[in-house]
Parts: sequence; C-alpha cells; structure tokens
Amino acid sequence: MTEKDRVILRDLAKRIAEIAAQPEQEEKRRLWYAHNALRPERPLVFISPEGAWEELMPGDVLECEDEDARGIEWGLRARLYPAEHFRDDQVCDAYFNVGPAVASTGWGVAPEYTRPDFDRGAYVWDPPIKTKEDIARIQTPVVTFDPDATQRNLDCYQELFGDILTVRLHGALWWGLGLIDEWCNLRGITQTFWDMVDDPEFVHMGMRRLMEGKLSWLEQLESLGVLSLNNGNDYVGSGGFGFTHELPQADFAGTVRLKDMWGFCEAQTMSEVSPAMHEEFVLRYQLPILERFGLNCYGCCEPLHHKLDMLIRNVPRLRRISISPWADKRVSAEKLGPNYVYSWKPNPAPIAAVQFNPDVVRRDIRETIEIAKANGCVLEIILKDTHTCNKEPWRFDEWAKIAMEEVLRSVE
Repeated sequence: MTEKDRVILRDLAKRIAEIAAQPEQEEKRRLWYAHNALRPERPLVFISPEGAWEELMPGDVLECEDEDARGIEWGLRARLYPAEHFRDDQVCDAYFNVGPAVASTGWGVAPEYTRPDFDRGAYVWDPPIKTKEDIARIQTPVVTFDPDATQRNLDCYQELFGDILTVRLHGALWWGLGLIDEWCNLRGITQTFWDMVDDPEFVHMGMRRLMEGKLSWLEQLESLGVLSLNNGNDYVGSGGFGFTHELPQADFAGTVRLKDMWGFCEAQTMSEVSPAMHEEFVLRYQLPILERFGLNCYGCCEPLHHKLDMLIRNVPRLRRISISPWADKRVSAEKLGPNYVYSWKPNPAPIAAVQFNPDVVRRDIRETIEIAKANGCVLEIILKDTHTCNKEPWRFDEWAKIAMEEVLRSVE
C-alpha cells in the first residue's frame, strides 16, 4: 500500500469517527433497542442500495491505487454515504470489523453456469443432482480456521486504523440458512416443483441431507470459537439491525454460541408453494436450525401473508418477519400485531422508474404506516433490492427524506 493510499484511508476513517461521535448515533441505537424489544417509539427506516451502489459510487469515485486498498476504500465510503446522504436510522459506529480467516469445503458438488457476456444479465445452470443416487455425492462441509492469518489481519488493520477506529475481530459467516434455495441450485427450481408432486421423497432426501450438513457446519463454527455476536449494529435477517439486550444468553462467558445469536431462514424460491407444502418440504428442515438460535428472523422477498399462521405456530423465538412488496400489507398487520417486528420492504420500482414520482412513494409509505399503526405493529421500513436508480442517485436521498417525514408525522 502506498503512502498516498494510506492517507486516503485514514482520512476516510477519521470522517467515520467524527460522525460516530455525534449524539444522534446514540439516539438511533436507543430507538433500535426499543424497537427490537417490541416497545417502538416510531417506525424505523433503513435504506440499502444493494445493486444500485455502482451508480451511487462508481469506480471513478475511488482514489486509491492499490487494488486491496481500493476494496477497503469502497467499504469505508459505503459507510459514509448513508450518513451523509440518507439521514435514515442506520447507525454509524466507530468500529472496524475484521472477520476470522475461515474456509469451508462446501457441498462437494456444484452446478455449471452459463452466463451472458455482459454484466448483471440472466443466466442458466446445469444442476448436478440428477438422480436420488446423486444425493450421496453431497458432502458435509468441513470448516477450517487459521488463527495466525486472523491475527496478521488484525495487526495490519490495527496499525492502519487503531488510533482512529476500534479494530475488532467481528464478522458474519453466513447470510441465510434456509436450505431450499441451495437445494434448488443443486436440483433445479422447476424440477424441484415437479418433485414435490411426482417424487416427494426425492425432495425430502435432499433437504434432509442439506439440513444435516448445515447443522454440522454450524456446530463446527461454534466449536472453533469463530462466531461473533450479532446483537448490536449488525444487519440481521433480510433487513433491520440486531440491537437487543436479550442476547447473549444470561450464562454467556465470552465464547459465542449459536443460542447467543440471531438466526435467519427464508424460502424465496417457494413463493408460489402452498403453506402445507412449504411446511412439509421446507420449514420442517429449517426448524432444527432455527432451534439453535436465541432470536429468529424469517423471510425475504417471498410473500408470507398467507403463511404467517404457520410461521407463528412453529418458529421458535420468532421476532422479525419480512413483509415483501408482494405481501398483503393489511392481512400481515392483522396477523402480526404488536408481537413481532413487521419488517416491511417497500416496492423499489419507484427508484428504478423512468421518472421518479415522489407522490407515489409518499402514498405507499403513508398507507403502510397507517395500516401498521391501526394494528399496533412494530414497523420498520427497509428499502432494498434496488438494482438501479436510473443513474440518478439523488432519488435515494429524496426517498429517505419522504420516509423520515412520514414516520415523524405519524408520531406527532
């Protein structure tokens, strides 16, 4: 890393530290703690640009020369951008997290992909599981941990940022644990749907194998001592943050266990599957995983309004449920009431439209807030799956402004 790159990175870290020291960050934390404890003071707002990041921060924004330094720079700027533009409820803190050096052997089988010769285009794949006998080819993932490499990384970032930010060993090792999307990747989505009717045992065999492998993988991570608490400024589920005093468990002694953490499962490929089939082929294999965690989130883009009874009845310590743009907002609010976090994902289409219509955004947000308020819901508004802003980054700023105006209006 050149001295120029080092100066650039340290200057960005100083800007983060300055923002993190502002009193409003502590106020945001307080709101999230109350929110996740089901004692909300107002709806909370979080904007995640996701696929549109390349339009908000194109490559020419980066100033570093070294490739690794450019990766670090991007991460720092991605923390600064929301604080300087969105003014939503995302907390900016003074931590610099370094993940443990962990590797996994994976399932031992993988599909072959055919991709287009342009970015972000559709692709197809050839699933490797053709027969029931192929299921035996799925291996139990083996996890390895390199403590020396982990310490070297920590030392490196401590030397770079330690006098500005708090450098700590802290990192997520997965996003979701839903299994079914992995199975559809190995077997094929269409074929999985056919199997549910024509050969249900095929699906059961595959899901059982993945469940056993995933549980072993989680147990290995736990026994290696490489898990991190996600009870603070940690993205949990498919949106929202983990601030809670309910985790870790009362007997926590320093080594993080699964039961000290938030868990998360989803089933996006099962959007059109009935509640009964969802429960039979998916949830039954997710439950042994969710049982391991202290609090749980469920759902992402799939509409769950017609499956909420099933989830409420079965999922242990369920706290946050995703209400996607394709879910019935009223039915969802009536089912969840004040007992769960209503994690609403507004339709991101207005951000991507040919023309941005602020009235459409305001009506949608106001309507949802009114529905949630009428049912006593613990509402969070999570704008995500925004794969383009039609090259007009200001749309996110305007969307955030409208959202914050509406949530504040709701408590006047």
